[in-house]
Amino acid sequence: MFKLDAEALCGALAESMRPHVTAKTCLVGIHTGGVWLAQRLHADLNLRQPLGSIDVSFYRDDYGTKGLHPQPQRSEIPFDVVGAHIIIVDDVLYTGRTTRAALNELFDYGRPAKVDLAVLVDRGGRELPIAPRFCAHVLDGPLPANQSLQLERCPEGTLSLRLANA
Repeated sequence: MFKLDAEALCGALAESMRPHVTAKTCLVGIHTGGVWLAQRLHADLNLRQPLGSIDVSFYRDDYGTKGLHPQPQRSEIPFDVVGAHIIIVDDVLYTGRTTRAALNELFDYGRPAKVDLAVLVDRGGRELPIAPRFCAHVLDGPLPANQSLQLERCPEGTLSLRLANA
């Protein structure tokens, strides 16, 4: 039985990030699970900069084969990207293609001074040379391609992780 405590992992991720963030650090969550995680981290780290969000649907390199995500979200970057320290937040890191797409979109807003990546879980299976600076949990071995790890949010805001067949 697969069981990871998303709430505990979220707390551990915030603590690993705490020494590296300042009042000027900006978080940008990737829709959807990354935004939920970024909202929690933003509050736990008591950050002053507004929270940003990115939907990478139009920046994916597989857009031509997969098409548009059925529910695209609006990207919102409510701060000046130029010269900022930005931490991109995602729930699960897999191939690295979502992170690459987020970087491409972020640079359309300007050139940050520094970009880091924070993820709740690294599931392995990388196809691009991308690694998180902050990661709460690395799976012992990569999941099969036909399985996905999904972050879910209950109506009261509690986060949980679920293993699903793709």
